[in-house]
Amino acid sequence: MPKMKSHSGAKKRFKVTGTGKVVARHSFSSHILEKKSPKRKRHMALPIVLVKGDASRAKTMLNGNGR
Repeated sequence: MPKMKSHSGAKKRFKVTGTGKVVARHSFSSHILEKKSPKRKRHMALPIVLVKGDASRAKTMLNGNGR
């Protein structure tokens, strides 16, 4: 059997930190920005740490055994 490939979409969207946390970018931050407040847009520029359930799914996709 060949090796399992990691999910190429997940590779572009998530990054695992040195301590094992999974970091992603905010949702709702790319368009329709006129109605959003400057503070909201500023905070959307910062990365977020995924919650435990989502992080485990992302790690599975990144490790290559999620398919």
